[in-house]
Amino acid sequence: MPETIQSFETRVSGRWNSRHEFFGDEGRIGVLTIRRNRGGTVLGGEFRPEKGEVYTFRRDPGLLRSQFSMWTDGREWLGSSLRWSFVARSVSVSTGGKPYRLLPLPGFRRGWALYAPKTGENARIEVGMVDRNARLVVFRRLDFPLLLFAYFLGCQIYGESLWPGPSPEEVLQG
Repeated sequence: MPETIQSFETRVSGRWNSRHEFFGDEGRIGVLTIRRNRGGTVLGGEFRPEKGEVYTFRRDPGLLRSQFSMWTDGREWLGSSLRWSFVARSVSVSTGGKPYRLLPLPGFRRGWALYAPKTGENARIEVGMVDRNARLVVFRRLDFPLLLFAYFLGCQIYGESLWPGPSPEEVLQG
């Protein structure tokens, strides 16, 4: 496993419309709120940092889960995601630069890993077996909005990450 260069913790509260507080080395960074409709479908979310720009997550039209886009409060597009099928547990994340993939952690664990095609694993979202609080670990230089977007996508489908998925090499090359 690569060396950790940065880590964050989250504290989650609320069941239906959840609230995720982010903490770094210097204290609280901000709060992510996730909105659902009456049927339980995630409609979107919003991250309000202690300082800086607000990020908005919107559901993109489509039938598949994990189709979202991320925007700044100045209406600047930062990224979008696409899950190609109901069965595959790989989520493609596009930021306009290089593509990323969000894949289940290896082994029987809850959480997701963010991979770049050439550099490999950039970050990991680790979730305990009992609670919903998470630890976000960064291994390579990564913009915080991209890590936040990966967390937003991964926290909706934690349960799907418990069963081991395909190896990252298979998915990234195929």
